[in-house]
Amino acid sequence: MTRPEVHLASGHRLGASNPRQEGPADLRLVPPALAAWGSAALLLDAPPRWAIATVAVGVLAAGVLLVTWTARSAGGGGRARAGPRSPRRWGHFTVAAVLLCAAGAAASAALHGADLRRGPVPSLAGEYAQVQAELRVTSDPRRTRPRVASAHTMPPAVLLDAEVLRVSQSDGTTTETRTPVLVVVRMEVDGPASDEDAAHSTVSAPTVSAPTVSAPSASTPAPSWAGLLPSTRVRVKGRLAPPMADGGRVAAVLRVDGERAPRIVGAPSGAQQVAGRLRGGLREATDGLPADARALLPGLVVGDTSRVPAELDQAFRATDLTHLLAVSGANLTIVLVLLIGPPGLAQRAERRGLAPRLGIPLRTTAVLGGALTVGFVIVCRPDPSVLRAAACGLIALLAIVTGRRRSLIPALATAVLVLVLYDPWLARSPGFLLSVLATGALLTLAPRWGEALRGRGVPARLADALAAAAAAQAVCAPVVAVLAARVSLVAVPCNLLAEFAVAPATVLGFAALAVAPVAMPVAKVLAWGASWPAEWIAGIARTGAALPGNGVDWPGGWRGGLVLVVVTVVLVLVGRRIVRHPWVVVACAALFFLVVVQPPSVTRVIAGWPPPGWRLAMCDVGQGDATVLAAGDGAGVVVDAGPDPLAADRCLRSLGIRRVPLVLLTHFHADHVAGLPGVLRGREVGEIQTTGFREPPEQADFVRRQAAAARVPVVSAVAGERRRAGPLDWQVLWPPAGPVPRPEGPNDASVTLLVRTGGLTVLLLGDLEPPAQRALLRSPAAASLGSVDVMKVAHHGSAHQDPELLRRAAPRLALISCGADNSYGHPSSLTLAALRAGGAQVLRTDTDGAVAVMETTTGVGAGDGSRAGGGSRAAPGLEVVTRPP
Repeated sequence: MTRPEVHLASGHRLGASNPRQEGPADLRLVPPALAAWGSAALLLDAPPRWAIATVAVGVLAAGVLLVTWTARSAGGGGRARAGPRSPRRWGHFTVAAVLLCAAGAAASAALHGADLRRGPVPSLAGEYAQVQAELRVTSDPRRTRPRVASAHTMPPAVLLDAEVLRVSQSDGTTTETRTPVLVVVRMEVDGPASDEDAAHSTVSAPTVSAPTVSAPSASTPAPSWAGLLPSTRVRVKGRLAPPMADGGRVAAVLRVDGERAPRIVGAPSGAQQVAGRLRGGLREATDGLPADARALLPGLVVGDTSRVPAELDQAFRATDLTHLLAVSGANLTIVLVLLIGPPGLAQRAERRGLAPRLGIPLRTTAVLGGALTVGFVIVCRPDPSVLRAAACGLIALLAIVTGRRRSLIPALATAVLVLVLYDPWLARSPGFLLSVLATGALLTLAPRWGEALRGRGVPARLADALAAAAAAQAVCAPVVAVLAARVSLVAVPCNLLAEFAVAPATVLGFAALAVAPVAMPVAKVLAWGASWPAEWIAGIARTGAALPGNGVDWPGGWRGGLVLVVVTVVLVLVGRRIVRHPWVVVACAALFFLVVVQPPSVTRVIAGWPPPGWRLAMCDVGQGDATVLAAGDGAGVVVDAGPDPLAADRCLRSLGIRRVPLVLLTHFHADHVAGLPGVLRGREVGEIQTTGFREPPEQADFVRRQAAAARVPVVSAVAGERRRAGPLDWQVLWPPAGPVPRPEGPNDASVTLLVRTGGLTVLLLGDLEPPAQRALLRSPAAASLGSVDVMKVAHHGSAHQDPELLRRAAPRLALISCGADNSYGHPSSLTLAALRAGGAQVLRTDTDGAVAVMETTTGVGAGDGSRAGGGSRAAPGLEVVTRPP
């Protein structure tokens, strides 16, 4: 079969990549690239003398090696001289190249590291000095994701990288310098850029890192901090501070008061203004789209994730789909393939793509591809993955122009070498590492795995897609485990399902980006077309993240990464044998499906969760509250939603809850309401009931927006109200109706319920503090508080409890919802002692996990459904089943 036929028969849009058709891979540039990478990573913050010694030793050793080999080859005596391509000759050259590249990277690292020590900024940072500085912005501003910290969301901030060009101290001394700093602008005044951003800023759960946002149109006369474009020069007043221990490439942190807009003293460059207009045009074109498409499409096309809500960002992380929002090499590959067609056919008469259809010659096509690549970097910003993809693309285009197309592995090695020498900080970038590893896997492992799958009868396109997703996951998962201490089990299927939507979303999105400045109506139509695949990708991420078995916790650090490497190798070796037996493959796939999906009917039999006849379940949602009361087949009343939408959704899925007659939010603190989107997603919700004390106001507004979006009515709860839902009967005990003294805070306005389900009585106290607890004891509802069966302890078991309320309630079972290793000391040892002294058995989610309570005829049972006895009162007994965290 001729090589064009091989490409055409492959069924892959890039042509066949079977290494057997192109000979052995050319790995000669790999050792020099790795040497430069390692040298740069080690010597960036090393003492200068180490870098000088490395450069001297590397150059000297390389010179000695080459001179010695040349002398031996010239003398030779009676021995035959080595041929021009002999392994011996190339071995000498490779060793010399490794030494020289390591020396070059050491020199570059030393020079870049010196920027952190040059000038007065580092010493001023050590003194926390107040300064006036002129800066040149070197990155896009990015918003931190506000994190839920118990009652509150941590306020967001705008971060941007900059170079200090001139710094003036309080004594009037002015110094010109060039020192990299991180600028931190607080957001209390410089609020979210849009109403949607404001909504998202109150929903966020803890995330690994903060995403970037794009600047709005450069035509804005007075942009906010979040709207500054790279290369803009601004003058600011602020306080310097030392960077964190892992501060990386910044010499100091400059904290700026955001009360005023930035004072611009130098406009951004023309290229940056054009890029800003293009990105702003794409945002405008997506304004009328559905929420998910409006949020995702700018991220898929140019990495603008400013509209992506925290819960969707977390879903992408849980499914290892974040590379889609980071503008990886796949985006550039799709654009270049659209122009030049499959690289395997680029030099042949049957080449494809737009260029041959338009009659553009090959070399002109390559030049256009180069210009397109440069423009891609400017518009999408020079992030590590973008730089790696651009360097590989330019090298491949150069090879096509010169007629010397070879394997892409040398191109990847060359790209790594050039980029590390140019910017040694990339050697420590996790994004750069993941990008290179994923690309290397696609060039080496994926073709072989795809060939093996095709040999087992798997269709060509499916085999290539499955091999690519599996290879990238296999090599990247250990690095992700090092960084996040978690391994996703749904990454491969989610990436496989999302891959088919990436190309149409990217192509139509880039078309909208290009057309927006001249024909906005056309751009809106293109963006509407791209919204369908974008919503598909968002649905894949959310569905995968909500699966109970979507991932497993894994030991963090390099030790955990090495263990995962060993596990991956073992799985690959075992998998090679398993694929020979179709029935074994089917059985393994079915087992994997059950582990990941964990259908309630199956997990009830295997794991005992949820236990049959459960009456109440306390979800493990971290430092927050989320309780579910069984209200019939597939129905449950949800009391509080916790801080994390994914955790709330996952808990309800594990319990089989499809219908929620009522969501009761005891008060508006973030650790009780931020998970509301997870409760609302995909379920029939009848009503949301809240306290009448609407503080904090931003959290109350968030609940109102979420309810309006889901078309769920919101009502207030008042004392004396009684309601029913299936077997449930409950009474609102607090807060009282009518004019009452203003509570001291949102905690004291918590809705308190007394629930009866079957023969059990359950007291849910929200986060009531001692003043409200004592007022509750003085209220008419106090008569119903005696001797409850189950009590949800107020305020995560904090020390702020009224002893008289604990004695009056005298619970048989006390449940405490709190996060592991939380910084608040919850639960308090004093509270635990008081509960146990009163005869209560105490269970807590940080150590016991999720808790389900059932009614039984025996006493209190604990653990995995065991019945330990111990109930001495005449009330019906309790059985408790826990699901370890």
